[in-house]
Amino acid sequence: MRDGLANWHTVCPSCRYENAAFIPTINEECSHSLINERDREAALKVLRQTNFKTIVDCASALTSSGPATLLDVGSAHGWFLEEAKTRFEVLGIEPDEAVGQKAKERGLPVRYGFFHDALHTGEQFDVIVFNDVIEHIPKIEQAINACYERLARDGILILNLPNSRGIFYRLAKLFYHVGCSGPFERMWQKDLPSPHIHYFNETNLRKLVNKHGFRLVQELALPSLRARGLMKRLRFVGNVSRPMLYAQYFAVICGIPILQAFPSDIAVSIFRKG
Repeated sequence: MRDGLANWHTVCPSCRYENAAFIPTINEECSHSLINERDREAALKVLRQTNFKTIVDCASALTSSGPATLLDVGSAHGWFLEEAKTRFEVLGIEPDEAVGQKAKERGLPVRYGFFHDALHTGEQFDVIVFNDVIEHIPKIEQAINACYERLARDGILILNLPNSRGIFYRLAKLFYHVGCSGPFERMWQKDLPSPHIHYFNETNLRKLVNKHGFRLVQELALPSLRARGLMKRLRFVGNVSRPMLYAQYFAVICGIPILQAFPSDIAVSIFRKG
């Protein structure tokens, strides 16, 4: 690894994998004062629910007929569990007790704890899904090995995560080079309770996961922006005046068709065990 853009950022010159020297602070006393979960939920819900339906469709097409089991690692507010439970027997694991409790109160099957410590001895699943989670786990190779152990024969591993080739991430790097560090730090979720530790692209992620006994079966890109729900997301991302907020909204709305021509910032890689 070599020095990257910031003193906490490093990059592999060969495969372009990127790393951050951050330490997660989930469940520490100060963590929930750093982010308003209600506003965050309103900002992300519409986009993620739509993308989650696409992922569940893919998972269902790749599993055999009959009742299949699915584990959602880092199930957060439970949106993916709500979509997946129509086709799978589901279980969620959530390390943030405050967020997980709200999902449990809606009747969703959620366990507190970290993967894979929260699982029972010998417990296995047909599908394991990480939605915007694997990039937050410091010991990522250990987590992938645990997925291999916890998947049934021919099981499916789905990794939905940010893409370092995405247009917004590339723009954030460009802004950093001209002295504007805010967008780049935001992409890494710097100073938040669960920052990004890793940034992958499809190629270096495939090399890493294949090394642990998986083979790639499908890749897809999901939109990182949609017109529906955009205003709530802009309100959450930046504290700006009302005129500036509406200016940003109309600029992004006009730019969405153009942005679709560039690589998306959300990549999904689907692997099969064995």
